Amino acid sequence: MSLPTHTAAVQHIYEQHHSWLYGWLKGKLHDACDAADVAHDTFVRILGSRSAMHIREPRDYLATVARGLVIDRYRRRAIELAYLETLAARPEIMVISEEDKALIIETLIAVDKALASLGIRTQRIFMLSQIEGLTYQQIAAELKVSLTTVKKHMVRALTECSLIIAGL
Repeated sequence: MSLPTHTAAVQHIYEQHHSWLYGWLKGKLHDACDAADVAHDTFVRILGSRSAMHIREPRDYLATVARGLVIDRYRRRAIELAYLETLAARPEIMVISEEDKALIIETLIAVDKALASLGIRTQRIFMLSQIEGLTYQQIAAELKVSLTTVKKHMVRALTECSLIIAGL
């Protein structure tokens, strides 16, 4: 589809459904600013998809995209909060620039997305190793799997995380 046709389709959907989407999000999020941000991001996502001409049910499509963005927003906030709580709990006083905080949070979000794409067992093994500090042998005993299985899952998790981080 040509860019002008796609842009015109997005503009039409925006004109017809932006107010509805904003109101729907405002009811779900209970915050006008967050609703406006997510509504904006929804249309930016559609604009970047180049598939606006194929949207048959605009409200369903908008709601689906917006739900995904809201989930991403909550995940990001949870990660930011966990990071800030961890930082505050550290005994030594560290001064970290806002730029470094932003980079750390982006990296944590990328790792979270990488882990979300893996199976439950791989996620669990990675968390036991990296968060709980268990050895591979301890993980194998706790999960009642072989040491080879633990190593295989760790290689998969670490490979996925390193690919994501390398792309940042």
